[in-house]
Amino acid sequence: MYYDKLIFEISNSGRKGYSLPDFGISNYEIPKDLLRKEEAILPEVSELEAVRHYTNVSFKNFGIEKGFYPLGSCTMKYNPKINEDISSMPGFNLHPYQPISTIQGSLEIYYETQRILSELSGLHTFSLNPYAGAHGELVGLMIMQKYHQDREDFKRTKVIVPDSAHGTNPASAVVAGFESIEVKSNPDGTVNVESLKELLSDEVAGIMLTNPNTAGIFEKEICEIAELVHDAGGLLYYDGANLNPILGVVRPGDMGFDIMHINLHKTFSTPHGGGGPGSGPVGVVEHLVKYLPTPVVKKVNNEYIIEDENDTAIGQISHFYGNYGVVIKAYTYLLSIGKENFANVGKHSVLNANYIKESLKDLYLLPIKGVCKHEFVFDGLIDKSNHVTTLDVAKRLLDYDVHPPTIYFPLTVKEALMIEPTETESKVAIDSFIEVMRKVAIEAKEDPDLVKGAPYNTVVKRLDEAQAARKPIVKYRDLLT
Repeated sequence: MYYDKLIFEISNSGRKGYSLPDFGISNYEIPKDLLRKEEAILPEVSELEAVRHYTNVSFKNFGIEKGFYPLGSCTMKYNPKINEDISSMPGFNLHPYQPISTIQGSLEIYYETQRILSELSGLHTFSLNPYAGAHGELVGLMIMQKYHQDREDFKRTKVIVPDSAHGTNPASAVVAGFESIEVKSNPDGTVNVESLKELLSDEVAGIMLTNPNTAGIFEKEICEIAELVHDAGGLLYYDGANLNPILGVVRPGDMGFDIMHINLHKTFSTPHGGGGPGSGPVGVVEHLVKYLPTPVVKKVNNEYIIEDENDTAIGQISHFYGNYGVVIKAYTYLLSIGKENFANVGKHSVLNANYIKESLKDLYLLPIKGVCKHEFVFDGLIDKSNHVTTLDVAKRLLDYDVHPPTIYFPLTVKEALMIEPTETESKVAIDSFIEVMRKVAIEAKEDPDLVKGAPYNTVVKRLDEAQAARKPIVKYRDLLT
């Protein structure tokens, strides 16, 4: 049907979606230098066609509000609608150049959010300026670099990153001007302490870790790791992507971390995906506070001020004070959960992950035994006799209207299926996911070609991924010529 076409493909010359009466008012005279040389190429459709088209497109989208979203290492939790409603209130529609006296309430939200994040993380002070998690990583590494440079320790040009780390870690290190060096992991994905000892030197600026790690295992040797890195003159950076399972139970600052970023758009229930908006606040221990980017929101004599001049800071890394709307949503979430209930967030996500793992380990290969935290990794199917791959399993899940988990990551597991349920999922939803996963495993054994040919029920079937990457169709004209 035409509903499966691009809107330009259903366009007909002369068709309009509106009709306005002529009130005899002359058009506003637009300056000639602002006029187009040619008319814009726009689709010509009726209002009904436009409504049907975009409604249909929305049905083809997948989001957390449509179904189970077990995307590993991304904490795709449900966003309560009250957060959206509050951030859209007229009182928050502010201009960044308003006088400080007129935005005291908004600055209070910034200040209180910083304070709550400090208490949850065990770090002294936060900046809410970074726009996203990877941006926060870069800011944190810039702080690490400035710290060493101020000490005239210019030899420290290397950052240690585990071989199981998130891909942004080595990328951020390189962008910040460091050399990324890899430390080997143990079979359970934790850092191999002996390998770490061999890498430590007076050239190492620090190490980037997430705890629990990418395989969902808690780094039990974290205190020893922190001591080793600090004794070698380095700093510890905490990647906050996996903060969710330890909320209210243990804090990165208490583990020995000096710098961290938090993903407000993951851990604290603000929009995630689709390019933003995001927010990646960066927190530091007390002796690094002077390096935080400007401007900084402070409270002085019961008044909130903005400090935007600081000779020791790394500089300004965002416009004004970061993504204010995201901060409001996160602040609403923080107050809704409350200090007394944060421990339940992590505990319930851990319970959900272990329940799924134990329910499927008879059909999917579990390379790391024991209790996991918020996520875990399968190494594909146990029965590999029919050569059904992790990619095949992921594609088949689409036919059951389940978003596939992260696949082929971490790189340390060959046929990785990384599954992360969150605390917002009910047992009913999780049991339904387990049932689908079991069904696909049985199909792989009894009718492997069915799984290898999936998906069948999606708008786009299985693509030639190499061709799609090298010759993408990105303009409607390509389809018409």
